[in-house]
Amino acid sequence: MPPTIRRAVIPAAGLGSRLLPLTKATPKEMLPVGDKPVIEHTVRELVTSGITDITIVVSGGKSLIQDHFRPNPALVDQLRADGKTAYADAVEEVAELAHRGHITYLDQHGPYGNGTPVLNAARNVGDEPMLVLWPDDVFVAEVPRAQQLIRAYETTNCPVLALMPIDRTDAHRYGVPVVKEDLDGGLLRITGLVEKPKPEDAPSTYAAIGGYVVTPAIIDELREQTSRWYEHRTGEVYLTDAINAYANSRAVYGQVISGRWYDTGNPADYLVAQMASALAHPEYGPVLRRLARQLDSDERPEAGTTA
Repeated sequence: MPPTIRRAVIPAAGLGSRLLPLTKATPKEMLPVGDKPVIEHTVRELVTSGITDITIVVSGGKSLIQDHFRPNPALVDQLRADGKTAYADAVEEVAELAHRGHITYLDQHGPYGNGTPVLNAARNVGDEPMLVLWPDDVFVAEVPRAQQLIRAYETTNCPVLALMPIDRTDAHRYGVPVVKEDLDGGLLRITGLVEKPKPEDAPSTYAAIGGYVVTPAIIDELREQTSRWYEHRTGEVYLTDAINAYANSRAVYGQVISGRWYDTGNPADYLVAQMASALAHPEYGPVLRRLARQLDSDERPEAGTTA
């Protein structure tokens, strides 16, 4: 059977202000996690999940993203001439990944807010559902997060949000869903999201974590929001607002994602993602563990002294 979802959008127009000055000249999407820029992790997840049309919505100063995925025959030829076959193969494989995902690029136009790049990309999608994944998330899972979301959509034929369990004390950091029904297998019927509630006001112990199946009706809600913005020129256009408006009268679901989520959008979480990736690597992991043991040993008081 053909895939139920063929298309995806990656909004990559943000400034990366929480990572300045690191992102002054380098797009946050191109910061490395392991031996790949973070956006490549997202593209690989989508291609592995059967997505064949990926739109990356960009802004000025993001040409490095296109350069990374663009074929570079001259570099490949030079590497092969130098006997560096493995490096040449790696460069070619990234270009082939982009070809398999049929990556296209759009410049972002419209009001501020994460709903705008989704609406920009929807003009090329037509009357189809599509995945929306942020480019500063890395998921490590036996079944890719995108594939888990697609399966949930195939079950419900409705918009789907990626969710994860959280401690209630962390609710103020996330959009927290209002859960109406637990359908087992991590699939939840939800009636909306509460943005960054106080712990005592959190409607559940789950958080929305930046993965969506967006249907044409959600796009219609985004168009309505954008039209109102142009009338009043206040506020921002957010995808979650469109989902909440839709959920007032129609079904929306959340899928609790099996796997581990790493955010790279702020310095502390970015370092955690880097460390986790390195520790999982068969070559780099042992080196870092030896370093950690050495540093731990150096910090211990010498025999006969008091800490």
